Amino acid sequence: MTEEAPLTTILLVDDEISLREPLAEYLVGQGFDVLEADSAAAARSRLLDTRPDIALVDIMMPGEDGLSLTRHLIESQHLPVILLTAKGEAMDRIVGLEIGADDYVSKPFEPRELVARIRSVLRRASRSATPPEEDAHYEFEGWRLDPLKRRLTDPEGTLVPISTAEFRLLRAFLDNPRSVLDRDRLLDMVQGREAHLFDRAVDNQVSRLRRKIEADSKVPHFILTVRGGGYRFGATVRRIAPPGDAA
Repeated sequence: MTEEAPLTTILLVDDEISLREPLAEYLVGQGFDVLEADSAAAARSRLLDTRPDIALVDIMMPGEDGLSLTRHLIESQHLPVILLTAKGEAMDRIVGLEIGADDYVSKPFEPRELVARIRSVLRRASRSATPPEEDAHYEFEGWRLDPLKRRLTDPEGTLVPISTAEFRLLRAFLDNPRSVLDRDRLLDMVQGREAHLFDRAVDNQVSRLRRKIEADSKVPHFILTVRGGGYRFGATVRRIAPPGDAA
């Protein structure tokens, strides 16, 4: 007898019971396992004994808001996150994408569209997972990025903290050195969706990353602006074995 594959588990966080319960029922009908939480605190409690595969998080909730929870889910739990937002929350959506959320849907939404987005995000997450044999570090002019631990160190070996969104952006550049990456392509690589409305989110993230790795962020050496085109990573990038690996 063939053993059945485990169900994909979704953490659904929304304080609005009239939306959460019917949506949970629909998702179960689509073959998912659903953990419900009516607040960020309840979601954190759920995470103590269960690890979901993806989270759906409402931005506007009493107490700790959805953006704060999203940051925790991404940076501490390394979970893909789709934001559930109201139509008037454009700035919150931008902030959510900048801190690393994978996608968003605006309320009211079509449940079938949400399921399609869930499956799309899960496929991307599966493809982007780094296999053990590909755990080589990136090196550029003394800087080093460990893709498994998401650790960036400068030429002196000092750890430079970076957010999940900054890590994704830097890795996109390091995977495509000296190539011109326009904003749409960068956004698709980093956030997994084409959303020209969030061009400024890319620019803001580039500015933050420059402040981390450039000697002078106003005269960048690594991340170069291509007029009318986007950005280009100007340094040579090497993949090197992690410290301690046999030669």
